[in-house]
Amino acid sequence: MQLSTRLRLALAAGLGLLIAGGALLYSVVASAAPPAAGTRVETPQGWFADGARTARQAIREAGGAQRARNVIVFLGDGMGFTTVTAAHIYAGQKLGVDGESHRLSFEQFPYTALSRTYETNQQTPDSAGTMTAIMTGVKTKAGFIGIDQSARRGDCASAQGAALVTALQLAGRAGMATGVVTTTRITHATPAATYGHNPERNWEVDADLPAEAKAAGCTDFAAQLIDNARAGLLDVVLGGGRTEFMPAGMPDPQRAGMVGQRLDGRNLIAEWLTLPHSRYVWNAGGLAAVDPRRTQRLLGLFNPSHLEYDFDRRQQKLDEPTLAQMAGKAIAILQRERKGYFLMIEGGRIDHALHAGNALRALDETRAFAEAVAEAVRLTAGSDTLIVVSADHSHTLTFAGYPRRGNDILGVVVGATDSYDAPRNPGPALDALGQPYTTLGFANGPGYSGASDRQPEGVKHYPHFFGTARDIEHGRPQLTTAQTGGPDYLQEASVPLKNETHGGEDVGIWARGPGARAFHGEFEQNAIFHLIVQQTPRLRAALCKLGACDAQGMPIRLPRLAPQAGLAP
Repeated sequence: MQLSTRLRLALAAGLGLLIAGGALLYSVVASAAPPAAGTRVETPQGWFADGARTARQAIREAGGAQRARNVIVFLGDGMGFTTVTAAHIYAGQKLGVDGESHRLSFEQFPYTALSRTYETNQQTPDSAGTMTAIMTGVKTKAGFIGIDQSARRGDCASAQGAALVTALQLAGRAGMATGVVTTTRITHATPAATYGHNPERNWEVDADLPAEAKAAGCTDFAAQLIDNARAGLLDVVLGGGRTEFMPAGMPDPQRAGMVGQRLDGRNLIAEWLTLPHSRYVWNAGGLAAVDPRRTQRLLGLFNPSHLEYDFDRRQQKLDEPTLAQMAGKAIAILQRERKGYFLMIEGGRIDHALHAGNALRALDETRAFAEAVAEAVRLTAGSDTLIVVSADHSHTLTFAGYPRRGNDILGVVVGATDSYDAPRNPGPALDALGQPYTTLGFANGPGYSGASDRQPEGVKHYPHFFGTARDIEHGRPQLTTAQTGGPDYLQEASVPLKNETHGGEDVGIWARGPGARAFHGEFEQNAIFHLIVQQTPRLRAALCKLGACDAQGMPIRLPRLAPQAGLAP
């Protein structure tokens, strides 16, 4: 695929991207010299330099750098180790095979590592700061998208000069094709971190921005997405969030009663279609009909908000594509670019199901995510494509008791009561009150069995959006496997919360392809960016053109988007 428009848009040496007020401004300055080796300075430059040195050492230990032409980053939002383990058991049991030994597609990758997910201001992180770390090489605060820790949350003026260059934008500058695929709104935290810059993750549409942010020059993520595409930095965009691109009052083409949200009157879908060789689709049939040989730029928005859970898509026979179908179409389009491509693919609704306290949908979304990874592996077999799979953070899902081998992962524990005991009967294991309990549970969330203003005391069912909760008065509910295996059953939670929280432990990294062998050991999350960039020649060269490299060609200086008076990052 020849993308001469991208090259003509003058991603010239020494220039960088600043998105502000609907305009693209190019002016990058390098930050101060990095600190001495062996020191950790918790500044944006310190994080960048430390990540670069960590990556360089890991690459040396792996026998030296390899050369990736293409990069695909898969992000399972909220996909902690408990979720991965339970999901491969779930997937195996659905296939009628041994779930415990079954392996998801990415669990078969040859190289693995650990990622530390904390943010600069929180032990347990959110998706905004963590994905910003993965995409920019710099750790930052919760709620920040493409902005370093020096700013204040929700304060546009404080973010002047704090914008960070993302890996996707580097790829676009280098003449590579780029894409973002997600099951969430395309303006949600994880996808937005590939192209956006704001000190508030919730500024997805202009209606979300407070007056002072607009006055200071900040723009919403939907508008920033179109600005990136217009600059030749974004080619394929597939996900949800359709109404954020439509003017207020414009009827949604699929959902009765849903209308556009934009107060500025802009029709961003129409603006996309003014780009050369562009197409727009809004359902699974339209996506299937896209001919990759005739399409250079593709926008697909398949739901007014997030895509439906894959379980519900199947049950209701909805006209929405699977994540695997979106991933396959994106790769088919992007791989035609001879300079290579950078693609981020998110399984975003894993996180949403976990927040809802609903294990079945979370595990099923993880299964669908693994199918998308398998499709990418199939389409890139034998190519020079680095595939990295990770998560931004974990959740509080627990895997407990002593269930016997082959026990229904969504059922009550059938097995020994104590680790020193042998099972004495085929019935459920019982707690100290004589009640059965499930293998999976949550440390907190809406599955708490006390009464709420929405559901009575006892078993809770999805969705459980409550306002107030009360203590448990009559003890734990009587549970059966038939009950707990239902799609809307909410696993019990120890602490009542309206939304289950993230977890703060390390998450996994799985890698294959050129550069994958450097993924070994435990890394700060921002080092993922550096491991990718240092082994993708075009990305590394793009950083060097921004003045980020030392005399040995190592990108160790943080490239800066120069502040402009009155303009947002």
